[in-house]
Amino acid sequence: MSETVEINWVREEMFAGRDRYGNSIVIGSTPGDEIQFTGLKPSDLLLLSLLACSAYDVVKIIEKQRRRLYALRVAATSEQQTHPPYAFTKIHVHYHVTAHGLKPEQLRRAIELAETKYCSVYNTLKHGVELSSDFELERE
Repeated sequence: MSETVEINWVREEMFAGRDRYGNSIVIGSTPGDEIQFTGLKPSDLLLLSLLACSAYDVVKIIEKQRRRLYALRVAATSEQQTHPPYAFTKIHVHYHVTAHGLKPEQLRRAIELAETKYCSVYNTLKHGVELSSDFELERE
């Protein structure tokens, strides 16, 4: 399956990205003295992609378990090399879930399936980055 996404240079360090469906995003750099336009940093986009991919799958799995999900917040902490190309070396994902009728082992299994079986971003990164995760479960 082949899919196409694109970015277009706007000016300075600002790019406009478009996905295969026409949705747009501004990609840029951190603001500074000489940089006036900002957008999401590409490295942050990678982390956000990982979080969104795994969160999407966790939600779907919990729904299939017929449990009621009230809230899901997913955060990543990461470490990168200190020299170019500043590759990620470690990424830790923390899931904070509020649900009714969901047991910790069910959530643990949902996360495991999302990360190892369904999330394409996780499965792409796992070959070169040390990935880990944990969770907090609040019951309603």
